Amino acid sequence: MKHSGWDTISSERHFINPHVEVVTCQVRTPSRSQSRPWTIVHRKAAVIIAPMTRDRRIVLIRQERIPIRTAIWEMPSGQIDNVAGGGDPGHRAPEMIEKVALRELREESGYQLAKDGELIALGHYFSSPGFTDERGYFFLARPVETIANYVRDETESILDCREFSIPEIRRMIAENEIRDANTLSMWARLSARGFLFVQQR
Repeated sequence: MKHSGWDTISSERHFINPHVEVVTCQVRTPSRSQSRPWTIVHRKAAVIIAPMTRDRRIVLIRQERIPIRTAIWEMPSGQIDNVAGGGDPGHRAPEMIEKVALRELREESGYQLAKDGELIALGHYFSSPGFTDERGYFFLARPVETIANYVRDETESILDCREFSIPEIRRMIAENEIRDANTLSMWARLSARGFLFVQQR
């Protein structure tokens, strides 16, 4: 893939499966005339959803994560099928990305967007641009409500799902109880956009 001033001279694939592709590329950048090698993990783009209830509580899931050998609190998220990282699926199929966000919200948390609710796109971020082109698309879903007779998919590694107040999540972040990059990045975006303002009584 070419970007203005960026040239891929060669690319060697080391590994591929349905989720990731590992390649080493020789790349010439806009600031360097000599190409340099870089090992890159291509990964599908993802959605991250901040579910907010009518009383402005945020829904988090507690999920087992095998690479770090622990369960952590995080916002619902999921990969966008058939969209590899490094492209810009947001410009090609925003409706598809929104559909994935609503699906992941339902499947992972057991909540859904209320009939009078709105799904607000908040842009995207790169999870770890030093080695992967993975990007996450942020969405605020508000208000959300529980799904009647919801049964979680047994293939998921989700142990718990709870509503937290904005001050509770701020404390959890400050005390390092929330350590997930998706959730921390989403929180920064929500804060910067003014969605976490708590009116003083």
